[in-house]
Formats: sequence, structure tokens, C-alpha cells
Amino acid sequence: MYHGYMPVAKHKKRRGRGQPTYPIKHWSHSSLVAFLRNPLAWYKRYVEEIYDTPTTPAAVVGSAGHKALEHFYSGAPTDVATQLGLEYMRNVADFEINFGKAKTLRAKKQKRNDMEQEYLRAISYYLERPPRHKVLGVEVRGVVDIEGLPLPIKAVSDLVVVSPIEKGAVDIVDHKFVASFSKGGATKPLFVIQAIFNYYTVREMFGKPVRRFIVYECKKTKNADGSPQMKKYIIDFKAHKEDFKLFHRLVADATAEIARRRIYLPNPSDMFEGDNSFDIYRFGLVDE
Repeated sequence: MYHGYMPVAKHKKRRGRGQPTYPIKHWSHSSLVAFLRNPLAWYKRYVEEIYDTPTTPAAVVGSAGHKALEHFYSGAPTDVATQLGLEYMRNVADFEINFGKAKTLRAKKQKRNDMEQEYLRAISYYLERPPRHKVLGVEVRGVVDIEGLPLPIKAVSDLVVVSPIEKGAVDIVDHKFVASFSKGGATKPLFVIQAIFNYYTVREMFGKPVRRFIVYECKKTKNADGSPQMKKYIIDFKAHKEDFKLFHRLVADATAEIARRRIYLPNPSDMFEGDNSFDIYRFGLVDE
């Protein structure tokens, strides 16, 4: 079984004399979306490699959920997996979290308690009736070269599993812990872009056809009407051939953009990093 603690498969891109140079070594789903959303925040994180922007409580809860499922699908009992996710959360320092309006130690402690309760509810919803798969890999990380793309791409797949609908093929499974279910489902552009990043890395690492990208969304708050806390979205790659063309075009265009000399401007309307990127621009904290 492939596991996240195994060595990452890396493919270095060599460039001849006269070819363009790039400020990054590879693209990932998160870096591409960050570049499209807020170029200056992207430059700070992925080029300068400055990681001082605090994460959100929701992101910490989601990461704890992923940690628990990583251990569960690696063979740990549900109670052990749940506890390991909780320990991960407790090891995240206060300075790494944006507590918002919670400024005092007492308020932060209460927020921490709320986060733990939210995590315990969410993971219990998932593990009450967990999806069953023939697991081939857990937290599979890869960096691979793809024909036609000027830079390698990187992705992390929560699970790589045997596909039950095509002999010899694999499916990729992704988990998300959400406040509300996504609109658009399997047609959501963010899902499709992420799916194709994972498709290419898993195809190269496992040497098998990749059939589907399966997203399980687990709602963190209990539905008042008693409806299921989980939703499943399926992207069947055989039905998304045109999206591969769009993916290649988007990555190629983004790569051309970062290769040219440019000034990176902030996006103040970015709800996650708008203020931070504008401060970077105001004080000139990142060189051109």
C-alpha cells in the first residue's frame, strides 16, 4: 500500500538554453487556485515561501478530520483514529490560528473547545457508516511531468482504491468537511480541476487507468430535518474529456503568466487573504 510517509515520486524538469525560467518548481491545485484568486498572496507563499498567514478554525477542523481518516483507512480502530485527529488539532499552536473576534485567552480557549466539539461531531458522522473501499494507497503524494505541460504538477490523494466499475482501474477518493454542501456537485469547476491534478499523479505513480474521482462531503453541523450528513459526488473521467483540454489550456496560460516579468497586485476582496495581501503591497514586503 502506498502511504503518505513513503518517498514522494518526483520528476525534475530540465530546460535548455534559451527556454523560459519559472519562479516555481511545479503547480498544484492549491497553488493554481491561489494564483487565480490573489496573485500577490500566491507569490508570497509559493515563490518567496513565506508561510506566516494564520489558518482558519474551519481549516484546522478539516485537517484533523483528514488525519483521523488517514489513520482509519490505514487500519486503526475508529476510536484510535478519532483520538489521533484530536491530538493533531491540539498540537496546532494558537499563533497558527486566526481566531477572529476571539482576542482574549479565555475567548480563544472557548473557541478551541468549540473547534474540538465540531471535529468530534463531524468525524462521528463520517465513521458512523464509513464508505468501504479496497484501499491501495493512503495520502498518496506525487510530483510528475505531464506531456504538453511546461511545469510538473503535484497532488495529494486522500485514498487510491480499486475501482468497482472497471477491471484493472483505480478510483481516487477525496474527503471534505464542510459547513454546507457544495452547489453544483460533480460539475463544480474547483472539483474538476482538483480531480485532473490527482488523475495525472495517480496514473503515473500506479501505472493503472484512473476511472473516477469521488468526493465525500461531510457536513459538520447536524441537519435539523434528519437528512444524511454525507454527500457523494462522482466525476467519471470518461465523461470529462473536454475538461482535460481546458485544464491543459489553463495551466499553460498560468505558466506563461508567471514566466513573464510582471508586478504582482493584491486582491483586497479576497475573503481569506485580501487584507494580508494588501498590507504586503502597501509596505513593499515582497520584491518584484
